Amino acid sequence: MPPIKAKRNGTKKEIIISKAAKLFRDKGFAATSMRDLAENVGVEAASLYNHIQSKAEILQEICFKVANLLTTHLEKVKADNQLNAIGKIQAILKMHIDQMLKNRDEAHVADREWRHLTEPYLSNFKAQRKAYRQWLAHIIEDGIQNKEIKPIDASTAVIIMLHAISCIESWHRSEQKIPEDQLEKNMIIILVEGLKYND
Repeated sequence: MPPIKAKRNGTKKEIIISKAAKLFRDKGFAATSMRDLAENVGVEAASLYNHIQSKAEILQEICFKVANLLTTHLEKVKADNQLNAIGKIQAILKMHIDQMLKNRDEAHVADREWRHLTEPYLSNFKAQRKAYRQWLAHIIEDGIQNKEIKPIDASTAVIIMLHAISCIESWHRSEQKIPEDQLEKNMIIILVEGLKYND
């Protein structure tokens, strides 16, 4: 079989990870073998090990790439004093929606397949995931104190919002889906408008 050809500005490892993300999304991590990945890439299975050590390493790369991207964005939003609580929540949710629309495979894998991570990566990822949700809940709590947001349970609100966004996978499968920008706008209205405090 031919060698792995890297795209312009992309490494061979990045090509493998990209192909693996699609397979993990379509088949699930557990059901995908290195042989499946090799066939999808178009090389012998042994050739993959020149670029990646294992299937577990690929999952680690995908999960932490997405998690770190979202965490970095959240920290930037948190530090933005020009945004009130509602503005911060909107910015964070838009980032999540954008990832589910534009980075579909990797975002889906990080959202659904992270439980297959091995230690110590599993504990690390769970801690990062928990901290992320807590910080988002803190933003909501600040909004409640400032009477920008209704007096609701912040942790419950976080779970509802993030789970709603993870269901964008259903939009991808729909035969009659609305445009991406309209989907984002509708989701922000549905998820955020109900939070706003009314005098």
